[in-house]
Amino acid sequence: MLEHFEMRVMPLSASFGDRLSGYTERVDLALDKALPAASENPERLHNAMRYAVFNGGKRVRPLLVYATGECLGVDPVALDGPATSIELLHAFSLVHDDLPAMDDDDLRRGQPTVHRAFDEATAILAADALQPLAFQVLADLDSAGDRARVELVRLLAGACGSIGMTGGQAIDLESEGKKLSRDAVEHMFSLKTGALIHASVVSACLLADGLAREHFSGLDSFARGIGLAFQIKDDILDVEGDTETIGKPAGSDAELDKASYPSLFGLAAAHARCEELLDDALRELDPLGPTAEPLRWLARYIVHRGN
Repeated sequence: MLEHFEMRVMPLSASFGDRLSGYTERVDLALDKALPAASENPERLHNAMRYAVFNGGKRVRPLLVYATGECLGVDPVALDGPATSIELLHAFSLVHDDLPAMDDDDLRRGQPTVHRAFDEATAILAADALQPLAFQVLADLDSAGDRARVELVRLLAGACGSIGMTGGQAIDLESEGKKLSRDAVEHMFSLKTGALIHASVVSACLLADGLAREHFSGLDSFARGIGLAFQIKDDILDVEGDTETIGKPAGSDAELDKASYPSLFGLAAAHARCEELLDDALRELDPLGPTAEPLRWLARYIVHRGN
């Protein structure tokens, strides 16, 4: 997709954190190429799609794609498609999550949500257009064989469907005002947030040559654990953060009486569970040795981030 792109970053011997800006720039260029131009008719819809995608996101999911690719020696050119597709699906889900019928949020990443910046109907249509575009990107992927493309489509379809983040959001809405067990909450989180994070790691695995079974198993478990930790950390930030820092209304979980980890089990338990999941996830990377350092860096960032 971006064969001639050269990352202006540190060599691979440096920390993965030194390469974040290069990978973020890379996926932003790929997203810009995939999205219709703002001037293309229907202009309002295309502007809303671009607004949803280019509103200051951290690009954690694409970064996980590239970090896993580094661990496995996959060319970044082959990873551009999955990284782009996954970020489009993530943006689609956020637009829907923010709608009045869902969480009814006014801010996302410090900016008005799409339905506030445009209108509710345009927001729905923008999200509806982002989802198929994600699969079009995979269908057009020329850096992978037919079987890999099919497996990528299958992986992402499952991650965003009723047994993935859409199902998780449905459970989340049904759980408002209810007291859930830890297993029930973590199952919801594994779908709502964890499924797409898991797909980010596994997508790179599907493009790796000769990946050992034990290495795939470790990466699979790592991805599931860090996806769960990501959502618990989000819940913690909703309590401990402020609106300006986290970029969305602080305390919204409590206002909606959501089944969040801190509300059900307390902040101390939420912090402890995050650290436990991080330790377990890092342990799963042990068989990969030093090559897994990019994922270790990202895992620590996810659990210790401030927004």
